[in-house]
Parts: sequence; structure tokens; C-alpha cells
Amino acid sequence: MSEALANLLNETRQFPPPAELAANANVTADAYAEAAEDRLAFWERQAGRLHWARQWDQVLDWSNAPFAKWFVGGQLNVAYNCLDRHVEAGRGDKVAIHWEGEPGDTRTVTYAELHRLTCQAANALTDLGVTAGDRVAIYLPMVPEAAVAMLACARIGATHSVVFGGFSADALTNRIQDASAKVVITADGGFRRGKPSALKPTVDEAVAKCPSVEHVLVVRRTGEEVAWSGKDHWWHETVETASPEHTAQPFDAEHPLYILYTSGTTARPKGILHTTGGYLTQTSYTTHAVFDLKPETDVYWCTADIGWVTGHSYIVYGPLSNGATQVMYEGTPDTPHKGRFWEIVDKYKVTLLYTAPTLIRTMMKWGEDIPAGYDLSSLRLLGSVGEPINPEAWIWYRQHVGRGELPIVDTWWQTETGAIMISPLPGVTHAKPGSAMTALPGIVADVVDDQGQSVPNGGGGYLVLREPWPSMLRTIWGDDNRFIETYWSRFGAGANHGDDWVYFAGDGAKKDDDGHIWLLGRVDDVMLVSGHNISTTEVESALVSHPSVAEAAVVGATDPTTGQAIVAFAIPRGSTDISGEAGERLIADLRNHVAKTLGPIAKPRQIMLVPELPKTRSGKIMRRLLRDVAENRSLGDVTTLQDSSVMDLISSGMGGGKSDED
Repeated sequence: MSEALANLLNETRQFPPPAELAANANVTADAYAEAAEDRLAFWERQAGRLHWARQWDQVLDWSNAPFAKWFVGGQLNVAYNCLDRHVEAGRGDKVAIHWEGEPGDTRTVTYAELHRLTCQAANALTDLGVTAGDRVAIYLPMVPEAAVAMLACARIGATHSVVFGGFSADALTNRIQDASAKVVITADGGFRRGKPSALKPTVDEAVAKCPSVEHVLVVRRTGEEVAWSGKDHWWHETVETASPEHTAQPFDAEHPLYILYTSGTTARPKGILHTTGGYLTQTSYTTHAVFDLKPETDVYWCTADIGWVTGHSYIVYGPLSNGATQVMYEGTPDTPHKGRFWEIVDKYKVTLLYTAPTLIRTMMKWGEDIPAGYDLSSLRLLGSVGEPINPEAWIWYRQHVGRGELPIVDTWWQTETGAIMISPLPGVTHAKPGSAMTALPGIVADVVDDQGQSVPNGGGGYLVLREPWPSMLRTIWGDDNRFIETYWSRFGAGANHGDDWVYFAGDGAKKDDDGHIWLLGRVDDVMLVSGHNISTTEVESALVSHPSVAEAAVVGATDPTTGQAIVAFAIPRGSTDISGEAGERLIADLRNHVAKTLGPIAKPRQIMLVPELPKTRSGKIMRRLLRDVAENRSLGDVTTLQDSSVMDLISSGMGGGKSDED
């Protein structure tokens, strides 16, 4: 943490907005004053950007804090706002999605076609017995049907739970069971790194343990052979033969829109619940404001996967509610070559690019000559999402992708916040490399000390949100107590001091001398790997489930590419042979075991086989010391250890070693 602080203190470069963008920006500096003067009136005006079937009676009901209700009494339909109103306004022929498959196949989907497919999917789901309030699990690759499935659920008031297509059968099972999903929408597979990657077998394994699932809808994408059961239906034989006539019914502003599971500090994932009116208001407004989106001329590309919140808010709901034309890409950035992303920018003349620091750092590693080989002159704004971006990557992004002149919006937000909270405004902010700068208009963020008091400029502490916001999570699905305990119990009324409820984001942050915010990453035991939250507890549970492991501890270590990497320390069971090649085989086996149990994203970079773990006298594992080992630092204070000689054994690498990175 101290090294990061020292690095930040030296960053003084600032980059003003390009004059032309500033002159024509969707949102100007006036928005800050307007929101500060009357925050609720500000959000009421943003809600007015949407179509409401019934106006609200009250902007915010915070009487049962921390359970918020926004636009109380208002009614709207999310799919109508994303599709019907654009078609009715005569924009049906406008391209909604330029889709690029990894093998090079393409589809161009207009708003009229997306509307028709969504209506057909809504009718097909209704025919399968799905009604408003039912839950539908979606486990799909990056194909247009993923957006259609989400919009069809929203259209009929079903609550969708999208599960990232890289997750394992166990992870999928847990999420289906927790939400009691009635239908699963999947595909035979998708294309990943040049070959088909099957999804249907994972779903079959999960559905066998999930009695709530009545039907499985299967999109044919790869053409691979799949097993078939009485619950299975081909998408092309059901959805694409259904009636395209469907009237969207309005739902209450607080009607559940989706559940999205995120890792927690326990092994049980948290189902984050988002509702309808407030969520759409803020995702729609922030797409308009942060990306300066001009639907008539812009081609927007968010490179996220539909399975993460970024895919929900900034591929589906934000852009489509604004009538944007966007790019959706199925595959990986280096297939079939390392210039694939820039080839797509060049091909579709992308103007707004929103991607992750992990990818930017990977591109840096590959070399500046790769983006230099493509025409990127269409780009006018760059965005960053998923984790703090280090100043070096920020500068590289600006120089080699942004021609040394484009603004970069470095955005901070979470699955829980639903929409962007802290970011430069591209027509206003003089951006600093590596800083998310300030809270957006209508958002009240702060950095506080252990007592919940605001730190002065130049100080560091915990990032908190002091006022409710429209797209905030409403609870953890089925667990109101965990919702309060996880997010509201650290500071303010939830900690029984002060009257105001204070949301603790779980991130450390620093205010620089100008009061601008710098994010420092997670302060709890959740690792941020390539922008994805992964709980140490989940990985530890996976390791201990292996028959050769007695105990395990996991830490996140700084990694130049992924931000954090997973480093595990495992104590083998007594009879396990860990000498020489046997030890190396076990390490490889354990890494693969974690990947199979939780998904490839959770595969440890390194596993050390150790005789013991550093514990306090009360038995608590001291992860701080393990992080020191993982990052090759000199050990900190070991006086509270039960047995300080343990660290000598671990540091010497006795009994095991590193695995090669993939």
C-alpha cells in the first residue's frame, strides 16, 4: 500500500479535454452544480430521459434505510426503452449490433431485428411457463442471443441471472440453486482461442442437480454434437418460430430486473439484486454522460463479457436505451493474431472504446507496433473499467491507441453500484493518469479513516458512498442480513454511530492534494484478477477439496498483467509424496483442480507446498506475511506468530515451489 501511495504522490501530469469535444460535450461542468443544489431533482431529470408508462409519486424513499426505493409508484418496461421506442421513432433500420464471431463470421442486427427477436423470445419464454417474477439463468457466449435473452426476460418481468460462460458446473449449479431458476438459456458452445468451447455439457451437469429447472433453451452456435434430454429445446426451433408480436407490459420501478452473483469473503457467492427504474435511469444517463455518446454518429465498443456487470450496464441496458450502434465480439484479443482488437476498431470505425487495464497491459507487453499497424483514426474517446489503471498503462493507452490526444475516462464502479460512480467527464475534466478523479454529478463519494471521518487531501483510507444512488443494489438475494452486514456495518448508522447510513465499497482509496480520488484496490480478502473479484475463501475451499491437501491459504499478489494474481500455499496431507517430480505433478494437478472447480479465471499463478502456515496464537492465518513471501518482500512483524520459524521454512521454499505460468 505504501509503495502505491508513494507512486501516486509523484503523478502531476494533467491532460485537458480536446477543445472540440469540450465544445460539443453532452454534459458540461454545470451538471455538478445542478446536482449539488438538489440531488433528487437532478436524478428526476435524468429519469425523464426514459419512457415511463406511469410517472412516479416520489423520487426516493429512504425511510427503511439501507433498503432504497427509487421513483416510487413509477412504471416502465426496460425492453420497451431499449427497443420499441427507437423503432416507433423511425429508427428501426439503424444498426444496434455489429457482431463479430471469433472465426470471422459476422452479423448485423438492426433495432427492428433485435426488437423482433426479443418479442419472439418473450413469447417462447411465456410458452415455457415463465411469468413475471420467475428467474431465468443465462449461460451463453458473446453472441447477440445473449442480449436478446436478457431483454426478453426484462420484457416479461422475469428476473435474469447471467452466469459467465467460463464458470464451472459447480459455480453454475450454486447460482441456479440460489435463485431457483426455472429455465436455463445456453448454447452448444462458443469459440475460444480458435476452437469450439462446449457449454451444454456444463449445463447438463448443473441441471441434474437443480430440480427447479423445467426447461433448457439451447442456441446452436458451434454445431458440435450435444446430449439431449426431455427438458431441452433448440432456440431456432422455438424462439425463431414464435410470433414476433408482443406488447411490452409496464412494471413497477422496483420490480427485480436481475440477480448477478459476485464473489464474497465466504465461499458462498452473493446474489446482487438490481431493480428496474433507478438502474435504467443511471445506466442510461452515465452512458450518455461518461462516453459523450452521440447515437447518430458514434460506434461504441465495450469489450467486456455479457456475464459481468459491465456487460449488463454498458453492452445491453446503457447503450441500447440510448439508441447506440455498438460492436460485440465473441472471442479473445489474440485470435487468430494479436492485432484482432485493432482490426475490429479499424473495420467498424469504432469511435468509443471501453476496455480493461488488464488488456491494456497485455497490449503493452505485445508492443506498440501492433496497434500502429491499423487505422485507429476513428476513435475519439477511450475508457477503462474493472480495476485501477496504473499511470504507465494510462499513458501507453493514450499515446498508442489515442494518438496522444484522446481523453480517457477511467471509471470506478462495482457490480453492487450498478453503474459508473466515479469518472472524469470527457468534456470537462483535466484528467490525471491513473486517477478516477471525482464522483459523477449526483453521486456523493468520500474517503474516510477507521472512525469514518473524511480524510484531508493527501490522505488515504476507505472509499465510501454517503448518499443513496438510483442504480444501487437493493439487497443480496434471499439474505437481507448479509446485505446490511457486508455493505453497511463498517461506518455510519450501520455501525451504530452517527445517523447516516454509509456504504462501504470494500476498496481503499487516496485523495491527492487536489482532492482527486485514486483507487488502491480491495482492502478485504477478495482478489481482483483481470478485473474479476475472486474470493480467497472460494479458492482455499477448492484446494482443500483435493484429496492431497490438508490446509490452504490464498493471497492476491501484484501482477504486471492481471493486476493481482492468485498465489496459494498448500499443506499436503501426511502421506503425500512431494519430492522432486511428484511435487511438480501435484502442483500442476492442484492448479487444474481449482480451474475445474471454480473456472479457469481462478487458476492460481503459483502454488507453494509448505509444511505449515503462519498463524496467530488464536489460529488466524496471517495472510499479510504470505503476501510478503508471494511478492518477494522482506517479512514484516512476526512477533504475533504462534511459531516464527514457520516463516523461515516457507521463505526458503522448502517442500515445494513454483509452477510455470500458462
